[in-house]
Amino acid sequence: MGQNETLNVEVYGGNHSPWVQGVLLALHEKGIQHSLRQVPPIEAMKKTGVLMPAVSIDGEPWETESSQIMVKLGLEPISVEDLQAVRAAWRGVWHRADNPLRFFAAFARAGDRSTSLRTRSMRNFLRSFIPLYMFTLINFFKLRMQPQEPDDFGEQYLYWERALEASTGTFIDGQAPGIRDLLLFGVVQCHSSIPVPPLEPLRSDERLHGLRRWLAHMHERFADYPHLYSGSYFEPTKPPPLPASALQRGIFYLGVVAMLLLIPVTLPLVFLLMRKVPR
Repeated sequence: MGQNETLNVEVYGGNHSPWVQGVLLALHEKGIQHSLRQVPPIEAMKKTGVLMPAVSIDGEPWETESSQIMVKLGLEPISVEDLQAVRAAWRGVWHRADNPLRFFAAFARAGDRSTSLRTRSMRNFLRSFIPLYMFTLINFFKLRMQPQEPDDFGEQYLYWERALEASTGTFIDGQAPGIRDLLLFGVVQCHSSIPVPPLEPLRSDERLHGLRRWLAHMHERFADYPHLYSGSYFEPTKPPPLPASALQRGIFYLGVVAMLLLIPVTLPLVFLLMRKVPR
């Protein structure tokens, strides 16, 4: 809390993204009020497509680098080495699109939460484009890059197991969660929101006892955090995020049907927006 609680923060992004999760966790940890939308603002979309998160603080231009945004929210910066290790822990994300029905159903449940029925319904219809974009992006990545399946997904977490052993506190960054804790916890939320193979070693790998203790502490710290997906897989268990209503899920699926009927328009738009993403 403190001076940051007076900030006016607007966030665009879905809670299936680890980087959006990192920013939302930072806002929760700092007690900063914010608005959350799941349709990109026009200004941000013109610049970086549908890249998320996009955050505007006190009316300033939209920013998209989560680690830099989190520093502006009051966290200590993360080193390049640690940031690379966080990104390495995200390996296996391409499996999110293995089951198309499960993929789109997960996005349907994570609906927009505007208090206005009209705004909420419009956003849930329009945001059906986002999972279509993500689904195409993941499959394009798999086809183009042909990522190698690691022999052991557990290895991508060993860096953080060692970091916990070296920590002087309960968390990676000490007595309270820091940017490394929040970004890594965001990755865990991503792996848990649409379960993928990297989730299993976190639950059972004998080398990762420290990480499971850390997850328990994070669950206790963020017991009232509304975007917690890992609570269904790790102790102490916590309820998953509240799903969108049946009406709003239905509106989302109508949007999906519309996007598919308009595929001669929506597919070129997907690739156009992909080109806007900073490399």
